[in-house]
Amino acid sequence: MNILHVIASMDPAQGGLAQAVRNTVPALTALGATNEVLCLDAPSADFVGRDPFPVHAIGPARGPYSYGAGLRPWLLANLERFDVVIAHGLWLHNSAGTYRAVRQFARLHRGRPAPRFYVMPHGMLDPYFQRAPGRRLKAVRNVLVWKLFEGQAVNGADGVLFTCAQELLLAREPFSPYRPRRELDVGLGIEAPPAEQPQMAPAFGAACPGVTGRPYLLFLARLHEKKGTDLLVQAYLQLRKTRPGMPALVVAGPGLDSAHGRAVQAMAREGDDVHFPGMLQGDAKWGALYGCSAFVLPSHQENFGIAVVEALACGRPVLISNQVNIWRECEPGGLVDDDTDAGTLRLLQRWLDLGDAEQAGRAAQARAVYARHFAVERAAARLLAAVSGGAAEVTA
Repeated sequence: MNILHVIASMDPAQGGLAQAVRNTVPALTALGATNEVLCLDAPSADFVGRDPFPVHAIGPARGPYSYGAGLRPWLLANLERFDVVIAHGLWLHNSAGTYRAVRQFARLHRGRPAPRFYVMPHGMLDPYFQRAPGRRLKAVRNVLVWKLFEGQAVNGADGVLFTCAQELLLAREPFSPYRPRRELDVGLGIEAPPAEQPQMAPAFGAACPGVTGRPYLLFLARLHEKKGTDLLVQAYLQLRKTRPGMPALVVAGPGLDSAHGRAVQAMAREGDDVHFPGMLQGDAKWGALYGCSAFVLPSHQENFGIAVVEALACGRPVLISNQVNIWRECEPGGLVDDDTDAGTLRLLQRWLDLGDAEQAGRAAQARAVYARHFAVERAAARLLAAVSGGAAEVTA
């Protein structure tokens, strides 16, 4: 089976969407599928050409909609090579633009089978994005775009692919008409992390020298209000007033120069033991994950949370909010609470109140949770079965 994955950007700094594709494609290849990626990045982008699979960069895209003038011509010239096309993400040109090109290809080549077209929203149909106070203008824009473009792609696709059952259920709430032909919970997985190596801890230490040799809690995500970064830092600073000897807090990820990133950094004064090393990659990232006491993400909305699963795969407990859609699966390997000031404070308190044996027990469960629910091989097999027509439709 030949599969084309269409995504707006493969830039690793853009977050989990590109990483989800990078996790999935090698696993699909191992199952015998041939995979190519089409993106709207500039061919000269420094990350293009570094992947072990073909990536066709036909940008740069233009404007907030990431319009790619070359998208339709490229698709019309190449679609005959593919059995399946998957558009990853919504609200940008790669989804509705691909749907329209597939339909045009079918009209131009009557009598020949067109590739099956699927949409994988990766959480972008979550009602949070329509309800968040700071997104009111974007919410109005999304309603308009849904009526004009996006709804046609979702409802006209051969199926909509979801990363978990919670995402599937939430997707039914925000837009109308919402009438997908098939709703398929295919899951999502990540490759097993590299085994812990001697160079990883020093690499992290070089990026964040203030915690070398000390216990620390790790936040590893974009610094964005959606991620609850401010809740975490506020709760941590409040607990430090009454709990001497607390582990340090490492807030790692891109976004330090954003308005939210600057505000969060301003909360923590020198001596508060909150550290901001920026985005971590390679050995530094894995050193941070393997070395932390626990991973923390009190997000207001998280469709999947690749970093959450990476922490589990490294055998580290995860302290997350109940707005991370996979929280039920993750709970045996950590703790879960509300995405509020009080909930985040409780989350940290509950973890610190656990004894060493209980914390070690959660860590032992973490790896088992990863193997049971999030191993990439299992998720890739479900995805391949779904796009082959062999997966059962979800009607929950």
